[in-house]
Amino acid sequence: MFLKRALGTILITAGLMGCSDDAAKVSLGLFTTKDVVVKAKQDPIVSGVTCHISHIEADLDFSDPSDMSIACRQTGPITAEQLKQIDLSKDGEVVFKASKSILFKSLKVRRIYDADTQTLLYLSYSTKETSGSHHHALSSVPLYNTQAWNWTNKEK
Repeated sequence: MFLKRALGTILITAGLMGCSDDAAKVSLGLFTTKDVVVKAKQDPIVSGVTCHISHIEADLDFSDPSDMSIACRQTGPITAEQLKQIDLSKDGEVVFKASKSILFKSLKVRRIYDADTQTLLYLSYSTKETSGSHHHALSSVPLYNTQAWNWTNKEK
């Protein structure tokens, strides 16, 4: 199980860094080197979910700002087979990761399954405290009316 999870994390990180998945890139102005970048990321296991993650990229800085936003939506089928493969614990699992500085700051997105409401939560957060806060954002994808909803109801 550990080897499977470690390999999955390596593949997810490699996929995030190796492909151009920019859905949008907006300059913050003529006299700045900062852009708002929106990445479109498909969940590597629950392929029926796509998350759009916006964050700041500062081309000439050693560290990008920690602010980010996330919106996840169902963009395809979500099946019981997919749910059987995810981490169902309360802390979930990291599904996307990107470096935000040369000094250990990352943007991570963690998938968490809320069994009580049968909803997938996607929590984006910065791993380094900035201005007294770990910046974070949350999006949710309800399983209602999906194949996975039917599976979760049968498991009860």
